[in-house]
Amino acid sequence: MSVFFDRVALVGIGLIGSSIARELKHLMLAGHVAVSTRSAETLKRAEELGLGDSYTVSAGDAVRDADLVIVSVPVGASGAVAQAIAPHLKAGAIITDVGSTKASVIAQMQPHMPDGVHFIPGHPIAGTEHSGPDAGFVGLFKGRWCILTPPEGSDAGAVARLRALWEAMGSRVDEMDAAHHDKVLAIVSHLPHIIAYNIVGTADDLETVTESEVIKYSASGFRDFTRLAASDPTMWRDVCLHNKDAILEMLARFSEDLAYLQRAIRWGDGDKLFDLFARTRAIRRSIIEAGQDTAKPDFGRMAAEETA
Repeated sequence: MSVFFDRVALVGIGLIGSSIARELKHLMLAGHVAVSTRSAETLKRAEELGLGDSYTVSAGDAVRDADLVIVSVPVGASGAVAQAIAPHLKAGAIITDVGSTKASVIAQMQPHMPDGVHFIPGHPIAGTEHSGPDAGFVGLFKGRWCILTPPEGSDAGAVARLRALWEAMGSRVDEMDAAHHDKVLAIVSHLPHIIAYNIVGTADDLETVTESEVIKYSASGFRDFTRLAASDPTMWRDVCLHNKDAILEMLARFSEDLAYLQRAIRWGDGDKLFDLFARTRAIRRSIIEAGQDTAKPDFGRMAAEETA
């Protein structure tokens, strides 16, 4: 099956959008890549980087005649983008997104999708704490999962073609119901980021420890939390607001488990503490065995040191 698209429109050109643009060019998967973003400054930078073949601040102009449209904007902007591009979509076009919440994106976008197009929401589970067109790179999706959440009745051929594109960019592709996706991502992605923001915020507010001490003595645990907490605040604000129910459910579970841990520490229950730490250590080993991380020390900093 060919994964070549004559014309691809990228609406939004941040970390994910610019990485897709680089992959499309690197793998020669598109005849023409149209780049659109609301910010004239960001658009100019995308052009300087050579991320596309044409550039416009009008999403409607970008998607005209496109075979594939990839929306890469904060999830809260999905509805406005769908409304803007809907009159300009050609029949048979595939429209997808990269947002990390799916039920909300479907609710926002699907009502605006005209008959004759294929709306197939997606979520590449890949990223870094950096944002903007300069942050993208070839290889971001290699070995990472991309989850598709096609609505009921989606065209099988269109789904297969989108799957093939993500696989060509190095992703492993899975499909699931949007609501289930949102619950899974609430625990594996959304909750860890919220906890990281909160822990770093607590350190910042702690009056008995100076900021210089927090920075100077950062151990690997706090240092890794700061990496998560450096993520795009607009994106994570929208994630919290648009996956509210699933996140609140996981926060409640986390609060209960934290209270259990608090009691074990308070009452000196070493057996409970050891059992918890041993059980969670096994999760880390499973992640390494699944190829989602490496056992090498200081993972994530080696590449930066090599390119410095």
